[in-house]
Amino acid sequence: MARPTLRKQIPHLQESIKETAWKQIAEFGASALSLRAIARELKITAPAIYNYFPDRDALVTALIIDAFTSFGDWQLAARDAVPEEDLPGRLSAIGLAYRDWARTFPQRYQLIFGTPIPGYKGPVEKIFPSSARSLSALVSVVEGLRVAGKLNADGFPNVKSEYQDSFDMWRTYDADVLSLSVAMLIWSRVHGIVSLEIQGNLPPFGPEGDALYRYELKSIYQQFIKE
Repeated sequence: MARPTLRKQIPHLQESIKETAWKQIAEFGASALSLRAIARELKITAPAIYNYFPDRDALVTALIIDAFTSFGDWQLAARDAVPEEDLPGRLSAIGLAYRDWARTFPQRYQLIFGTPIPGYKGPVEKIFPSSARSLSALVSVVEGLRVAGKLNADGFPNVKSEYQDSFDMWRTYDADVLSLSVAMLIWSRVHGIVSLEIQGNLPPFGPEGDALYRYELKSIYQQFIKE
């Protein structure tokens, strides 16, 4: 009788490999990720993993793309749950979804926004589409505010000329450069608070622990939206 193939022994092996990788990251950190350790955990040979991921960096890249995709899904779902004409409500919903996703998937958040993995250099051409999509919900709302004449960004600084080429990479959206610039600033502000919280370096505020974050969202709302 023919020996059953590996795929029949472990259905959806590629996803099982990634799920085991996330468990490794949660327990030991991303820098300790090991294909051989994953193979041992799944009770398969290392060459079986190489059919899907030829090396550790290929697996890390796949995990980063999955994380950005999940993050983008949450952002877009939060935006679309609010009526299109309610731009302030959409901005608030996106902000809350940002923190919710990070708290739900802290390892994924740290992998895409945290300390770089030693020796790993991600292929921009593969990762960029999913990372750009993850910001698209925020950019679209800010652009909507600008078009409606409700974006308060007088005197916002321009990108320095020597950084224009790298900044232009993000202009994959149908949005004015000002909208993208404001979106970048908003992202950096919520990112700072969430990163400190995820790392355990920010004490909780308020009965639910999120009062400081909501205070910052309100500050952003008041700064950039014309009533």
